[in-house]
Amino acid sequence: MFLTCMETVTKELVSWMRGHESSVFSISVHASGKYAITTSSDTAQLWDLDTFQRKRKLNIRQSVGIQKVFFLPLSNTILSCFKDNSIFAWECDTLFCKYQLPAPPESSSILYKVFAVTRDGRILAAGGKSNHLHLWCLEARQLFRIIQMPTKVRAIRHLEFLPDSFDAGSNQVLGVLSQDGIMRFINIQTCKLLFEIGSLDEGISSSVISPHGRYIACIMENGSLNIYSVQALTQEINKPPLPLVKVIEDLPKKKLSSSDLKMKVTSGRVQQPAKPRGSKIQTRILKQDLTGDFESKKNELPDGLNKKRLQILLKGYGEYPTKYRMFIWRSLLQLPENHTAFSSLIDKGTHVTFLNLQKKYPIKSRKLLRVLQRTLSALAHWSVIFSDTPYLPLLAFPFVKLFQNNQLICFEVIATLIINWCQHWFEYFPNPPINILSMIENVLAFHDKGLLQHFIDHDITSQLYAWPLLETVFSEVLTREEWLKLFDNIFSNHPSFLLMTVVAYNICSRVPLLNCNLKDDFEFFFHHRNNLDINVVIRQVYHLMETTPTDIHPDSMLNVFVALTKGQYPVFNQYPKFIVDYQTQERERIRNDELDYLRERQTVEDMQAEVDQQRVEDEAWYQKQELLRKAEETRREMLLQEEEKIIQQRQRLAAVKRELQVKEMHLQDAARRRFLKLQQDQQEMELRRLDDEIGRKVYMRDREIAATARDLEMRQLELESQKRLYEKNLTENQAAVAKEMRADADAYRRKVDLEEHMFHKLIEAGETQSQKTQKVIKENLAKAEQACLNTDWQIQSLHKQKCDDLQRNKCYQEVAKLLRENRRKEIEILNAMVEQEAKKWKEAEGKEFCLRSAKKASALSDASRKWFLKQEINAAVEHAENPCHKEEPRFQNEQEDASCLPRTSHLNDSSEMHPSTQISLNRRAVEWDTTEQNLIQKVRNLRQRLTAQARHRCQTPHLLAA
Repeated sequence: MFLTCMETVTKELVSWMRGHESSVFSISVHASGKYAITTSSDTAQLWDLDTFQRKRKLNIRQSVGIQKVFFLPLSNTILSCFKDNSIFAWECDTLFCKYQLPAPPESSSILYKVFAVTRDGRILAAGGKSNHLHLWCLEARQLFRIIQMPTKVRAIRHLEFLPDSFDAGSNQVLGVLSQDGIMRFINIQTCKLLFEIGSLDEGISSSVISPHGRYIACIMENGSLNIYSVQALTQEINKPPLPLVKVIEDLPKKKLSSSDLKMKVTSGRVQQPAKPRGSKIQTRILKQDLTGDFESKKNELPDGLNKKRLQILLKGYGEYPTKYRMFIWRSLLQLPENHTAFSSLIDKGTHVTFLNLQKKYPIKSRKLLRVLQRTLSALAHWSVIFSDTPYLPLLAFPFVKLFQNNQLICFEVIATLIINWCQHWFEYFPNPPINILSMIENVLAFHDKGLLQHFIDHDITSQLYAWPLLETVFSEVLTREEWLKLFDNIFSNHPSFLLMTVVAYNICSRVPLLNCNLKDDFEFFFHHRNNLDINVVIRQVYHLMETTPTDIHPDSMLNVFVALTKGQYPVFNQYPKFIVDYQTQERERIRNDELDYLRERQTVEDMQAEVDQQRVEDEAWYQKQELLRKAEETRREMLLQEEEKIIQQRQRLAAVKRELQVKEMHLQDAARRRFLKLQQDQQEMELRRLDDEIGRKVYMRDREIAATARDLEMRQLELESQKRLYEKNLTENQAAVAKEMRADADAYRRKVDLEEHMFHKLIEAGETQSQKTQKVIKENLAKAEQACLNTDWQIQSLHKQKCDDLQRNKCYQEVAKLLRENRRKEIEILNAMVEQEAKKWKEAEGKEFCLRSAKKASALSDASRKWFLKQEINAAVEHAENPCHKEEPRFQNEQEDASCLPRTSHLNDSSEMHPSTQISLNRRAVEWDTTEQNLIQKVRNLRQRLTAQARHRCQTPHLLAA
């Protein structure tokens, strides 16, 4: 939980106060306004309102609990009430326990819930869930009365004393709010019910009474707010006290004459001891003093006080009681307490003259500074002269510090002081009041010529030994207690008493002043506290007031005390108006010039700030560019280092691979040799075993020899099959190794292609970055032309870039030359390959033609053989049928048939080839087919390579153009 302190006028947050863990239900402020106590169910905390810091904390056991903790009015006592009915009194400064109230009697023991204290702090009223009220006398520290409320009252919710203007703080009327919503007001002395507010239908939820006891504000249970006038409810409140002077009237039968002013009063007959007969009856004569009646009326003050009696009390004790000092001052000064008029002055806000008051008068307490600023602004709004009075803060500060919690009283005290004790101060404005200082100098010359001559010898005027005391009203040279004691006497006497105090202060300080010879020493003396008894000074003032001649006495030149008017404050125009108006006009003119100058200076400062901001941004941009350049160089170096590392790793990996391959080949060779040796050993062992078998079984039968021979042949076949199997496995292993090597070669080629692709991408990225860099350089050149800054650096950078461009152009030309040479060689290779392709195609066509011719010849030879066989078969049949038939006609027919086939005879001759020749031709045809397929595959591979090279050539011109 936390508390917030708000400014009532500006509605601004002043401070936060944290420390309570549960909700706060009670706040009590000290009469001086310096301290405050906040109470919750588990703790009470004491706060310093000047610094808004916690000073002390009261912790208790959870089983007890706090009921209420509050300050007693007009004292430094803190009263703490707990839920077990224990009540303790503590000293505010030392927090020392002063006393504890005794426990109430068991016959009327109640649990206290609510409390109320009279304005003089003497009586404490306590109540709770009962119709009994306990009244405690805090001076005697005992319970002196128990009041029983009507039977309708079962519990008491709120207690509050009703203030009375004529009871001097000893309130006699107590308001009691009960559970039925009715607030009853009773007299605690007579126990009489005076009046009541609220009803059963319209009950009161909470109430508060105004400080003067004129109005009662109540929040009803239905949510409405009712305000009651106490004067309309009862006539028993705020009655003036009975007059102190009473007239004894004579018998109405007698007529008064001039001799009747003397009245004889005789004592009545009462039982007394016996007296001699000769004794006479004693009589007293009372004289009626008419002037005394006028004086008594003149000395009568508000609130039932008498000025003469107060002066007698002041002379007897030297000061007024601290407890009643503020009350007496208000009565002596007869403050009207014009709330409406003061509110109108406050509503005008802070005067422009005092807006920067804290710069000239740095005050630690923000609250005190605000009150001083508000009071000075109200004085300036009241009269224009006070906005130009330089010493007004010095004059008002002690009163502001004293009345900081009641700004209305503070303002009216200062206004009353200015009207009465500052008479004729502003007639020579803006100079010090020469007339007032002359009065002081005349009185000092009459009572202490030697001291005045000492001042004159050292060129010390009244503006140095009198005016500093007047403009600060002795606040710089006196302590708080001394100052209060002095102003007790000033406010109780004629306004000339203040001027006499200045003279008395100088006379009482005669010895140290006569020892001063330098002007700085005099200035220090009248601006700092000195070792001087204020009681001696006050007695000296009274002596001067009585012994000063009338012709130089200030009371003959100063008017008597005049109080502020009721309702509205009087007009204060006791100053040279034309001077004030002229100064106001000049000040307004100077203020306008200053505002113009401030506006121009603000414009220049804004422009300078913009320039500085732009310079900072430019520097930040250049720094960022430099960092980017360095980062780019760092990244490039890192890339180069990484590439070198990758190359080294690749080299090491290739070396490791070569070593592994060599080791693998060696291992394979060793395994092959070992296997061959093992096979030879086995064969040798088998041969030896066979030799042994042959040697042992030579004598066996031939059948066994034949069987053995067949077994040997079978064994030989098995060995050959094993040998072929081993050779096959060896061939497969070699094929797998070759395949793995080809896969490695393919992976290496792919890796090389990927690296080339990455290299080309890197080249493209470098070109893109180069284009961006050129763009940025162009923008920087444009900015450099506008700003005319960094020209030399940019020229060098441009020259370096041109050199780089020339070098890159030279490199590009060399690359282009190499590419052209490569393209020329590729074209030659392509042309040769195309010619070779044409030759191969022609050769393939010729071989295909030969193949077709051979196939046709083979078909013709088959046909001729069939025909020949058919002729032979026919001839044999004919010969079998006719053996005597001649052969010539057949031969002739054959020739004719042969002549009929002139073209095929050669083919028959040629087709009648040897079988081996026919097999070789077939084998060649198969080889031609295989060669044709290989050639077609090579042509396809060649086309793919040409396509890839064409794509590469399409990309190369772009690189050259870039």
